[in-house]
Amino acid sequence: MGRRKRSAGVALLAGAVLAGTGVFGGNAMAATPDGKAAAKAPVKASAPQAAKDRAGARPAAAHSSRAAMLLDSITPSSGSTVGVAMPISVVFSNPVAPSARANIERHLKVTTSVPVTGAWHWFGDRRVDYRPQKFWPSGTRVTLNANLTGVGDGYGRYGVHGYQHTFTIGADVEATISVPGHTMRVYRNGKLVRTMPIDAGSPQFPSWDGTMAVIDKQAKVRMTSCSVGITCDPHNPNYYDITLPWDVHLTFSGTYVHYSTADPHPGHANGSHGCVHLSLADSEWFYNYAKQGDPVTITGSPRGKAAGDNGYADYDLSWSQWLAGSATGATTA
Repeated sequence: MGRRKRSAGVALLAGAVLAGTGVFGGNAMAATPDGKAAAKAPVKASAPQAAKDRAGARPAAAHSSRAAMLLDSITPSSGSTVGVAMPISVVFSNPVAPSARANIERHLKVTTSVPVTGAWHWFGDRRVDYRPQKFWPSGTRVTLNANLTGVGDGYGRYGVHGYQHTFTIGADVEATISVPGHTMRVYRNGKLVRTMPIDAGSPQFPSWDGTMAVIDKQAKVRMTSCSVGITCDPHNPNYYDITLPWDVHLTFSGTYVHYSTADPHPGHANGSHGCVHLSLADSEWFYNYAKQGDPVTITGSPRGKAAGDNGYADYDLSWSQWLAGSATGATTA
């Protein structure tokens, strides 16, 4: 089962910060069948989280009579600890012209506590992500200085704020899922921690292959077949509308690792609508163990790899593919 939900991190509109749902914050967004965001619906955050995000954004305002180039979001949140596959993702409120992208990349300066080779990559004309060639080393402290004041987007808008985000790469927690083997293995710093039986997507609704960084997680998620474009007809055998626990979010198009009451004892048959099912005990354990940015790699599904911007599946692109979407190429921070 699945629910399409996009979580884009900290929203930054004219210096205001809007936090959203989920353990890691973000904006809940409707999505189209290909997993692209269609419309935003900001959700009110708790006061402590909103205060934290306001502090993390650290805008430095500059007044201008020109049209403002604004950001919708910077992910991850400043002060957070994330997994080794978490990219830096910057989403602009308006399109950025190809002619302006190199200059913008040069003003999105990434510094790290240990040398890391990485690059920016544009997903369309509003989102640009930074990732290392390989996963981040655990313990790395990463700082993004978005010095965008006065920088143009090529369409007559200019930056009016600078932003600084600093975050830390936590323990190297990686999960691998074999669809035909009905098995999920979780590793910490290269050592196997737990092996769990799973069921994945059915032949009609196969799971995505590839490596997806955890977007966020929620203790309960309402999942509906209507929200993911399967069916809105209650009489259809594929219809569902159910709230399920221990949900770890992998794609904007609605892929989760979670428990399902329809599949309480997984490990024998693939029959989900694309999600990965664990037992109740295993799903609670993984929910508590996983963090934003931890890579979950699924193999053996016939669907193919998730698109890089379907969540944070940035590592589904090879390094050469990644560099092809960069205006300035690789640098060592």
